[in-house]
Amino acid sequence: MNNIKEAFLSIYQRPPEVICFAPGRVNLIGEHTDYNGGHVFPCAVDMGITCAASPRRDRVFRFYSQNFIDDGIREYRAVNLARQGCWADYPVGVIRAFAAFGYLLADGADFYFCGDLPDGAGLSSSAALEVATGTALKALFDVPVTPQEIAAIGQFAENRFIGVKCGIMDQFASAMGRRGCAVLLNSATLKYEYAPIGDAATVIVNSGVKHSLASSAYNLRRQECKTALSALGAHTLCELTPDEFEENKNKITDPICRKRARHVIYENKRAIDAASALKSGDLALFGRLMNLSHASLRDDYEVSCAELDFLADSAQSIDGVYGSRMTGGGFGGCTVTLLKRGGEESFIEKIKTAYRDRFGTTPEAYAVTAADGAAVVENVRQK
Repeated sequence: MNNIKEAFLSIYQRPPEVICFAPGRVNLIGEHTDYNGGHVFPCAVDMGITCAASPRRDRVFRFYSQNFIDDGIREYRAVNLARQGCWADYPVGVIRAFAAFGYLLADGADFYFCGDLPDGAGLSSSAALEVATGTALKALFDVPVTPQEIAAIGQFAENRFIGVKCGIMDQFASAMGRRGCAVLLNSATLKYEYAPIGDAATVIVNSGVKHSLASSAYNLRRQECKTALSALGAHTLCELTPDEFEENKNKITDPICRKRARHVIYENKRAIDAASALKSGDLALFGRLMNLSHASLRDDYEVSCAELDFLADSAQSIDGVYGSRMTGGGFGGCTVTLLKRGGEESFIEKIKTAYRDRFGTTPEAYAVTAADGAAVVENVRQK
């Protein structure tokens, strides 16, 4: 905490008034269902982004990130909050979204960010950045916004300002996480429930293959789902059961779009079943559902890659592992593995060795725990 205060003081020549933290997330199962009206099952993790901020008496917003020090201080004026093509566009998008939601900010502010989420790894550093910004703005300007609204504001910013048509899962998990639990979220209704992860460990392995959803096939997948939905005549893909899909799948004449719909509809069912499995303590069933999810993402949704397939297959063959799958948008990033508690160190050593032997590089691996959602860590304005 003192290091953050000292860094802010060094950059802006005054102390921060608010410090908050927003976690990243890992999605245990339920991938590419959230923008199709389905269920997702993420948990916040004990890695994330810390934000220190102080208000200004003018309409200027300044941003500095310890993770992008070469960019220096990025400055935006309220009269022209246009994109500058850098990381600071994300918090600026949140400021614009606050206004769109009816929360006009009286003044500007200085922001400092630092974090331990690897960029482009699929742990949703962008959503954590958005939620951290929203949490800081709420504290700085006494905005009567709920954590759920902060999640929606973050999604709005990414959709409308950044141009990534993401669902709300990432922001919701960052804002609404609960320690020791994953959250089953119905993205169509925003109804949610928590399920304890129980006596299992979670390990994330970073393939080192970076992706950028804004320039990837992410938006194309959304269009393919829209085409399939139009053929099926439903309101959302995920309102259909697997049986209903099988009865009507030939209405989708494009075989690629048919595959995309099959993944989404079956994945929605897997997410619901996985939450039930955790609630009943059936970790073996949960693991099998994870494995099926990866196969579907690889074969039907086609968002995996050779590195992720290798990591998932290798993990699934290691003793003590319940299940393993790619997590996040795809085209690179990370796998998530659920395994018996106490086996984390051995698992990480084995998976690193196998990956190094196959690809010549050693992946980063992180044993994480399910964490609480975003919160204000310190607020001198309330003292």
